[in-house]
Amino acid sequence: MIDSISVNICEQRGGIVKGKFLFNLAMLMIAFHLAGCTEEKKTAAPPPEVSVITIEPQTVPVTFEYVARTQSSHQVEIRARVSGFLDRRTYTEGAFVKERQVLFLMDKKPFQAQLNAMRGALAQQQARLQTARANLARVKPLAAQNAVSQKDLDDAIGKEQAAAAAVETAKAEVEQAQLNLSYCTITSPVTGISAEAMQKDGAYINPLNSQLTTVAVLSPMWVNFSLSENEVKGYRTQVASGQLRPPEGNDYIIEVVLVDGSIFPFTGRITFAAPSYDAQTGTFLIRASVNNPDSILRPNQYVRARMKGAVRPNAILVPQRAVQQGAKGHFLWVVTKEGKAELRPVVIGDWNGDNIFIDEGLRAGEQVVVDGGLTLNPGIPVTAKPFAAIQKPTDADKGSESGSAEIRK
Repeated sequence: MIDSISVNICEQRGGIVKGKFLFNLAMLMIAFHLAGCTEEKKTAAPPPEVSVITIEPQTVPVTFEYVARTQSSHQVEIRARVSGFLDRRTYTEGAFVKERQVLFLMDKKPFQAQLNAMRGALAQQQARLQTARANLARVKPLAAQNAVSQKDLDDAIGKEQAAAAAVETAKAEVEQAQLNLSYCTITSPVTGISAEAMQKDGAYINPLNSQLTTVAVLSPMWVNFSLSENEVKGYRTQVASGQLRPPEGNDYIIEVVLVDGSIFPFTGRITFAAPSYDAQTGTFLIRASVNNPDSILRPNQYVRARMKGAVRPNAILVPQRAVQQGAKGHFLWVVTKEGKAELRPVVIGDWNGDNIFIDEGLRAGEQVVVDGGLTLNPGIPVTAKPFAAIQKPTDADKGSESGSAEIRK
């Protein structure tokens, strides 16, 4: 009885083990089948799709952009020329003043009195001259008749000449007194914007506090900006290699960009370039003159100066997002004639709006991947579709070829 029960139990356990084995075998076969299906799907996946552009060298206008500061083309310090009490200010501070407009009046009474005294002294000298001439006129005939000595004649001539010299001296003193009196009326030598009065009414003016205000001419306005030594060297290198072609006669057009990004309606020309570098900053000063008839620009205003007129002949330009950066430098993806992806190291140049110049690494006719390059591997087939044509930069979005490009590199 017990033996029969043990046999039955063993048969049952054997059946269970056999069932588990068959189940595991079935699951394993299913897993292999699914893996095979996955491999088939991976093998059957289509090549990645990328958008490309075909490289076509072109002549591209370039713009150099710099931080600039405005300066009055003619700023005059209004100073008192004589010492005395300031009577009153006759202009409105901060207002526009015209040439020869009266700005200040000084107390004229002391200068008028001095002028009157000088005129009296002149009259005395003129009377003495008249007497000396009359005396000389009497002595000359007598000397010719030997009625008087030669010494008397010489004395008469000397007195007449001394009196004439004294008259000229008195005239000069009268003229100086008239000038001092005229200096009591202080006018503006130019038309421009006035500053605040530095001295108040009733103050005593002397050489130590003679400056009263300033008047700044607003049109034309100067726009000053500086180039670093590296920028000047890079510019000359590009011109010498033919990579950059400046305008004829280096006649650059200067466009002014205001703080809000708007373009100033008037352009200017470069009128001055410093003969040497600044010893403190190591920069090279450039000055442009810009008409400012509506007085929009004011002195010491920060703007951006765009130097336009140069072009890059046979330039290769690609969208910025096509260029990637790795451990060994910049690179991009190129689609070969066989339709495969190729990683291409490149040397980039300056930015130009949303695009960037490629100095080395690309040739005309090659296809550059713009979108879809992040998923590529070298040598894999790709499906290329055309990318929208590169838009030539407009005046509003042209990028700068400035020192910032050196930093971006």
